[in-house]
Amino acid sequence: MGSCGMLREWESDMECIMVKPASGLCNMRCRYCFYADEMNHRQQASYGIMSQETMECVVRKTLAQAAGGCTFAFQGGEPTLAGLDFYRKWLQAEEMYNEKGIPISHALQTNGSLLDQEWCDFLARHRFLVGLSVDGIKATHDAFRKGAQREDTYFRTLEAAGRLNQTGVQFNVLTVVNSRTAPKIRRIYEQYRKMGFAWQQYIACLDPLGEKQGRQEYSLTPESYGQFLIDLFELWEIDVKRGEQPYIRQFENYVGILLGQEPESCEQRGYCSRQTVVEADGSVYPCDFYVMDSYRLGNLVTDDWGTIEGRRRELQFSEHSLDHAQTCRQCQYFRICRGGCHRHREQPGTAEGENYFCQSYRMFFDACLPGLKRIAASCGR
Repeated sequence: MGSCGMLREWESDMECIMVKPASGLCNMRCRYCFYADEMNHRQQASYGIMSQETMECVVRKTLAQAAGGCTFAFQGGEPTLAGLDFYRKWLQAEEMYNEKGIPISHALQTNGSLLDQEWCDFLARHRFLVGLSVDGIKATHDAFRKGAQREDTYFRTLEAAGRLNQTGVQFNVLTVVNSRTAPKIRRIYEQYRKMGFAWQQYIACLDPLGEKQGRQEYSLTPESYGQFLIDLFELWEIDVKRGEQPYIRQFENYVGILLGQEPESCEQRGYCSRQTVVEADGSVYPCDFYVMDSYRLGNLVTDDWGTIEGRRRELQFSEHSLDHAQTCRQCQYFRICRGGCHRHREQPGTAEGENYFCQSYRMFFDACLPGLKRIAASCGR
């Protein structure tokens, strides 16, 4: 089977709302947590647990304006801290307010620490797609993903993965690429293969806001990230030829671009797509990387969607993300690279409009673009 068999279609009429029912509250203390950093850059750090009133406002107003369908994606912090009863009441609110009868799907990004059998039964019964945060092997995972008492969390996370699998919950693993995981990707890939992790997503670690990149112990350097991408692709391409490859979001999107498809990952679109993030108090923001006061679009408790969308137009968040450097636009790889995530183009120490990981992408495409083209060509046959 070729890679193209796993490409996911992006439904343009599907409304996707990211909800933070427990705000940034978390029972872990991951060293590199970008959301903890964002909380330190706003007037009110945490908004606590979402109230019943706020929940009903979010559900009612979202379903009233959604057309082709709706996905509620719960994130945090750690969204399971809101408690299982919160999600039972959320589904009840959907039944109450889904007057148009549109299809609704659900996703949950979690560290897995609270996923006992009751949780897993609920997630399976209601067909939640779960994202489980795992940072590779024990040494790399426990380096920066610590519990509230600074304890290791790797085996607890694997227990959650096993429980999800046994209960029949569809889940993918989300791995943060940092100073420890990047050089160990070959061991990590083989470990994921043994564990049967068929759906994988890797995201480059973010350094603190306003700080020159590369200064933290966990910081990912451009050279290290470039080599990581090369190593991972080489392993993946071998499995593609065998018809045994896992779904790796970044590579699947690159293949899709070569086939003339629009990538579903905004990082690979080259601009910030329309997103909606709802904090626990009902406040709305345009991106999970920018949940800060100056980017607030309104509040679903007090505002209607028209007011919120008006503020979105005034802010011109997506438009500002098109500020690629001229060197970027002139690059031979721009049509497939597209400049990467806007957040990586805003940190101190980079030229205006230039991605901090520009060198990484050049390294990767120099080495792996022919392989991507071979895979795309096999999909076209």
